[in-house]
Amino acid sequence: MIINDQEPTVREIKPKSRRIMGGGGPDFDDYDDKEDIKWPPWLRPLLQTSFFVQCKHHADAHKSECNMYCLDCMNGALCSLCLSFHKDHRAIQIRRSSYHDVIRVSEIQKFLDISGIQTYIINSARIVFLNERPQPRPGKGITNTCQVCERSLLDSFSFCSLGCKVVGTSKNFRKKKMLEETDQGSDAESLNRANNGSTKSKLQSFTPSTPPPTSVSYRTAKRRKGVPHRAPMGGLILEY
Repeated sequence: MIINDQEPTVREIKPKSRRIMGGGGPDFDDYDDKEDIKWPPWLRPLLQTSFFVQCKHHADAHKSECNMYCLDCMNGALCSLCLSFHKDHRAIQIRRSSYHDVIRVSEIQKFLDISGIQTYIINSARIVFLNERPQPRPGKGITNTCQVCERSLLDSFSFCSLGCKVVGTSKNFRKKKMLEETDQGSDAESLNRANNGSTKSKLQSFTPSTPPPTSVSYRTAKRRKGVPHRAPMGGLILEY
């Protein structure tokens, strides 16, 4: 009888795209990897991390929800019990608002420049969103939107989240934006020219031409008035 003491291997399947699994994160197709020098090395992994999942190491614990992140280790979401292995490290707490990940301004502004990002007040604390929140239809009267996802913003802001600022300030994205604006400007100019040409043709078509003089109108114009005659009864005085 042969006893096999080898434990069965469990293969963990990791998704290639966290966006598919609801992990969020900006679309880095327009993001240049060389520009990581401008941003801290932990920012991009932070934006692509899935939070508020059960901790694999403390699944039986009461507080096993992963809502912490270590900026020094950059090893994914952590629960409160995991922080005991990250003493003297820079750790931040992620919170939730309307199913979106947020962070308090008082925490993130110690490590990152968040100028140009719109902030919100939730539960008496000012926060910023980690990733984009596109709007299907901007409201009426909106004059300012996010440069990346076109979400309505206040006039003094340019981005709605940290992820949108990372993408929106990249060189590739700005070049793409300039090309789109140039194409839109040329299309609008061509459309205006076409509209102006059609308007002129319509005005010409609606302007009546001067009709040529006819024989009747010619005789009428040449006819002179005769000498007026007094009525035959004009000098008659009637007496009663």
